Parts: sequence; C-alpha cells; structure tokens
Amino acid sequence: MIPPASLAIHGSGVAASSCMCLLARAGLTAAWDGIGRLSLPVVMLSESSQHLLRDIFEQPDLFAELPQIRKRIVAWGSAAPLVLPHAAVVVSEQVLLDRIQSSMASPSQGLPDSDWTIFASKPLPASVDELHFGSRTAAAARVTLNPEAPADACWAESLEQGWLFLLPGPESPWLLSVGSSAKDLLSESRVIAKQLAEVHEGGPGFAAHPRVADPLCAPGWFACGTAALGFDPLCGDGVGNAAREAILAVAAVRAVLDGADVTAVVEHYRTRRLAGFGRHLKLCREFYSSGRSGPWWDEQINACDRGISWCRSKLQPGNQFSYQLRGFSLERIER
Repeated sequence: MIPPASLAIHGSGVAASSCMCLLARAGLTAAWDGIGRLSLPVVMLSESSQHLLRDIFEQPDLFAELPQIRKRIVAWGSAAPLVLPHAAVVVSEQVLLDRIQSSMASPSQGLPDSDWTIFASKPLPASVDELHFGSRTAAAARVTLNPEAPADACWAESLEQGWLFLLPGPESPWLLSVGSSAKDLLSESRVIAKQLAEVHEGGPGFAAHPRVADPLCAPGWFACGTAALGFDPLCGDGVGNAAREAILAVAAVRAVLDGADVTAVVEHYRTRRLAGFGRHLKLCREFYSSGRSGPWWDEQINACDRGISWCRSKLQPGNQFSYQLRGFSLERIER
C-alpha cells in the first residue's frame, strides 16, 4: 500500500473519533482538528451500538457503571401504553467522548490541504447543499421525576401537536419535546406528565427532522456523522449511526489507498449512505403514520414522502452494490 501525502479528519464527535481510531489501527496517520458542535446532554446507546463502539475502540469496559435502561414504555396513537423490554445505557455525550478519546492525540490548529478528508462536522465543501425533509424542532429540558416513577425506564408518547420522550440521565432525567413546546405537550399528556414532579428550564431548540448533504462525497472527501445525515431522534440511533458511517468512510479511504478505483468506491459510499437514509425515512413514516391523527402528523408524513421520493430519484432501480464490508475493510464483490 502506498500511503497518501496526507489524510485529515474534521470534527470532534463520535464519528470523527471513530475515524481517527480506525485509521490508527490500520497504520495510517491523519491530522485532526477536533472542531464540532456542542455535545448532547444525554444519549442512549442500544446493545448493538455498545458492542460496535467496544470493538472500534478496543475498550471492553467502555460502558462500565453507566445507568441501565431495562424497559421502554410507549403510549403511541390511541392504543393503551405498552411496556416493552429494553436494554440500553445512558451517558452524557461529553463523558462518552472523554472515554473514547482518552488515548487520542491532541487536535491540531486547523487542517492542512489533504489528499483525502473525512468531514464529520460542518462546514462541508462549498459545493455541498443540505436538503431538509421537514421542519420540526425539538428541545431538551432537565426534569425531576416523581418518587414512584421507575428510574430504569424510558418513555415515548404521541400527542396532537408532537411527541415527548422521557429519558433517565446519569445525573438528571431529561425530557425531549418534539413539535410543540414541552409545556403545551405536557398539558395534553396522559402518561409522561404523571411521571414528572418538575420541569426545569430547557436549552435552545434544535432540528429534529431528517437532513442529508448533497453530495455526500466526491473524489478527495467523504462526509459522515452529523455532517452527512441528520436523523429523526424518534427512529435514529445517532451514536450507532455515527460509528457505522465512520467505519464505511475509513474502509473506503483504505480501499482507494490499496488501489481500488476511486470513482467506484466513491459511488459505493454514496449509494450505501443514500440507501440507509431512505430506510430511515421509511421507518419514520411508519411511526408518524401510527401516531395521533391530525394536520401536524400529516405534515410529517408528507415530509417523509418527499424524502423517500428524492432518495429513489438518486438511486438507480435495481441498484447492486459493488463492494461489501468485511469487518472494517471494504472488499470488491465478484459477480
């Protein structure tokens, strides 16, 4: 393998950290600027995402002593609340980053011109647009639970003008309100409101609708993490998605360095990411279709339909992938 003149990683979150770790494991060095967005107050990681991050960072005890979620209580549509078994951990994003970045080199001041750059945070190249499928926003607020509320459960509830998600945190529970304000949604709530003793002042709102960079890649660069795709928190495992995108981006860079055709690898990355985004939109549509009926929910369904149609227009009918991941490597599919 002939190494390139330089590799660079732009970003500071899970995707950027995963890229740096995977490149180092492959014997490659990259400049890293550590620049990115503010970290989230709390994230929930499924068992599959935990397993993936342990493998990437080779830290078997990465999630030791974190609060556990053992059940999910869902009040969706007009159905009676369902209690479902669940297995996840909750952690502040900054604590997670501190753990996975403990052995990483310090970031550099700015990035040099590079042969290949992985953008795991904005800004992207000037030629890139961001397409939005919806306009719904969310806000997170610290809450105090009633004494009888279970501390090992997360809660989801749909309402006429949006939905609520209640998540225990490592220091404090958090309430996510999507669509309308927490105050307005809680005034209609028949389940989550009963779990709360107090709602504290929340932070600024943020986008909670699917978004995609167009294009997602080109010869010389790949976008991954939040720079590439924005997922609806209702159906998106943000941390797990960031790690998976990083695996594919690094595998694509390595394949090119090993002599694979640049155009073919870039096209494979593009189609893989668009196919995954399309699946996310379809899953979102299922959930919004089964939520409360009304104009707000119809608007979300229409936005999903626009996104699904756009994805189809960007993918060839009967598209077949030219490569496949084996572990952390990209291999050509022989037909």
